[in-house]
Amino acid sequence: MRRPRIGIPTCLDERGRWRPGRDYSYIDRLYADSIDEAGGLPIQLPIQSAPAEAVALLDGLLLPGGDDFPSDRALPDNVTLDLVPDTQLAFDRALLGAATELRLPILGICYGMQLIAQARGGVLEPHLPSANLTANEHRIPEADRHEITVESGSALEALIGTGAKMVNSLHHQAVRTPGPDHQVAARSPDGVIEAIECVVGSSRDRSGRWEIGVQWHPEKMDEASSQNLFQGFVRACTERMADHDASKPTQREAN
Repeated sequence: MRRPRIGIPTCLDERGRWRPGRDYSYIDRLYADSIDEAGGLPIQLPIQSAPAEAVALLDGLLLPGGDDFPSDRALPDNVTLDLVPDTQLAFDRALLGAATELRLPILGICYGMQLIAQARGGVLEPHLPSANLTANEHRIPEADRHEITVESGSALEALIGTGAKMVNSLHHQAVRTPGPDHQVAARSPDGVIEAIECVVGSSRDRSGRWEIGVQWHPEKMDEASSQNLFQGFVRACTERMADHDASKPTQREAN
């Protein structure tokens, strides 16, 4: 059996951060490495004119970290958002829409989780420090960790285990309120949502989707919980691939 093909959109630099006067596609290779090590075939997806055609070739979609979403309210003068390019946001939304139509398993990481949440009717928090004086610092050095608690009975718990976990934290935006298709799967001690899910078999599943979003970066954590998360995602993509391939007519049937 072939490995499941899992798409990973690249990020767009259209401001000359890599080299003046040029637009660049870039991505941390750890996303592809994590999928490869879990048994999937990573396929990087630069911005292109027909995202739905690209998604039709895939068995799953990983939405990686990225830049900031626009704010739905005025922020303090000292807060500057590093906004995701409009072209990138439109492409990522098109990929997500096409993957949803095909019922592909979807894993969202940081920006990717926020993108999924917003698409399903959730509301984002544009800058945690200015929204909640009791919120802890969530943009911490990459090697540091803070605690989260995984919800009992969640699909995420089945993958990475129960109770408190230590995760990295590189964000200042978050999901304020999940949409009706999602349930909260983990929180930090200050109440910030750290994971959402809509997974086949869960009590709140409304659409038959395998869909998990995490606010931390498991690709940067060399731990069993990260490996289990990516393996669970690849396993779901493999199952979807097998079901899809089984539904295709054989050459004899086609003739």
